[in-house]
Amino acid sequence: MNQRIYTRQSFYQPVLWLVLLTMPYWITPLGGYTDLASRLLVIGLAAMATNLLIGHTGVMSFGHAAYFGLGAYATGLTLKYLMPSTPVAFLVGILVGTLGGMVIGYLIVRLRGIYFALATIAFGQVFYFIAFRWNTVTGGDNGLRGFQRLPIDLGFMKFDITSSLVYYYVVLAVLAVCAFAMATILRSPFGHTLQAIRENERRAQFLSIPINRHLWIAYTLSCFFVAVAGSLYALLNNFASPHDLYWTQSGDFVLMAVIGGMRSFWGPLLGAAIFVVAQDYLSGITQDWMFFIGLIFVLVVLLLPRGIAGLFQRRAS
Repeated sequence: MNQRIYTRQSFYQPVLWLVLLTMPYWITPLGGYTDLASRLLVIGLAAMATNLLIGHTGVMSFGHAAYFGLGAYATGLTLKYLMPSTPVAFLVGILVGTLGGMVIGYLIVRLRGIYFALATIAFGQVFYFIAFRWNTVTGGDNGLRGFQRLPIDLGFMKFDITSSLVYYYVVLAVLAVCAFAMATILRSPFGHTLQAIRENERRAQFLSIPINRHLWIAYTLSCFFVAVAGSLYALLNNFASPHDLYWTQSGDFVLMAVIGGMRSFWGPLLGAAIFVVAQDYLSGITQDWMFFIGLIFVLVVLLLPRGIAGLFQRRAS
């Protein structure tokens, strides 16, 4: 049985990468556009990063939009006020988002259950209100404008990432690196320890595992990857919005993970694809598009408890 599961997984992954590599060429005839494909990858990365904590570690967080937004704002502010360099702005966005997650994670890591989830919302809303009220720096309710991604000059080669097609493949490359890093973490002894904490925290504590330290590291790593997504999102839109920091954005990430499958590595990316495409299509038809997203969520919870990716796992078994 294990051999059959491995064979199925080794089949699905090349198909997935083939779909992602060719997406800009087939999404347009289907009524989409290249920036929509880029947004799908970026939001998918954010959902996978959130699921690293909630699905693979068993800790619920509704505050990851804070670090997504911190990455976005730090990237935009760097380009606008400090240095017109896309790589520098990208790295600054990742650094700021990760540091924010590291500090907040240290403060709340001793909490459990609903108290932990509420604390993530509370701290996330602090960052939201700072961005919303600090008009002179962040643009307030109108968002941060006046910056744009610039070509990357490596000396021997120049990437014109102002092109939507080029930027899509840059985002895809970043997603591939982050996915490899997350998979490596989950396959490591540290990753197996996180799964042990998820399954039974008390037994893991009896084994002398430092629970709080592992959760803090997991929280920081999750925030690192979501900050990467936030920085990419700012460069994609040439814009950062307070909504990127709002707790409902965190809820969307969780929603995508549930729809796709929280126990599946690629499930959140699948959930993000459904969410982003449905949002883009339905919002052009009706203002009540969230009703249909909610309907999809309810149907998945009732009929597919393991998410849509669980269908593939069931076939593999």
